Amino acid sequence: VLAAWQRPYLNIFKHFRVEEWKRSAKEGDVASLTDTRMKGTIYRIRGSNPASSYLQLPRAGTQSLGLTGRYLYLLFRPLPHKHFLVHLDVTTEENQVVRISFSNLFKEFKSTPTWLQFPFVCGAASEGMAQRAVLSSPGVPRAAPADVRWTCLVLDLPSILALYLSRRYSHLRGVKLCCNLLVKNLCTSDLLFEPGVTFAKAHLGDLSCRGVAPMPREFAFPVPKGEKWHDLYDYIRY
Repeated sequence: VLAAWQRPYLNIFKHFRVEEWKRSAKEGDVASLTDTRMKGTIYRIRGSNPASSYLQLPRAGTQSLGLTGRYLYLLFRPLPHKHFLVHLDVTTEENQVVRISFSNLFKEFKSTPTWLQFPFVCGAASEGMAQRAVLSSPGVPRAAPADVRWTCLVLDLPSILALYLSRRYSHLRGVKLCCNLLVKNLCTSDLLFEPGVTFAKAHLGDLSCRGVAPMPREFAFPVPKGEKWHDLYDYIRY
């Protein structure tokens, strides 16, 4: 059950005050920028190899975020013509730490009792939805295309652990965002947020009984008048 302070969702960057770098760590070329299109602060992580540049929460590897929400949301955009890497450390109910990684460097899915590696295929905006961005499809790793989109990646952490390792999920221990990425935010929740759904529409359709909710404003990508969310961004649920 979600602790009260994590309900209905937890804005990780805000809660842990990433910009102060007291409870988070940065290494290498990590900068906070104001992005006019995204209407807010984003973090840019650049570097020649993943070990040299990263943003890490919590600051020390011995600490734990202790976040129990079922879904992890990552709002990010791979840097064009580059490879990126993201590590999530989760703890099982047996107190085993498992690392879940995804990257467009990986050629194929790999699994050990303590590490799951998912290839991430960055598609171009000009490609069809099915080819644009895919988690865990075998193929040749490729750098992100020039017109790679902002993406909302949703990971169902208990399902991933149950499916691949037959383990029960306890909590999110840590996050390490390595180069080369732009990141808007991270969030955990037990709710499944649907981008592009308005509060009025959700109310009418009574999505809440299915555990589906509209994207909270602080995580919503801006959609100019007359445009559709899915024409501008990618949504990957895994």
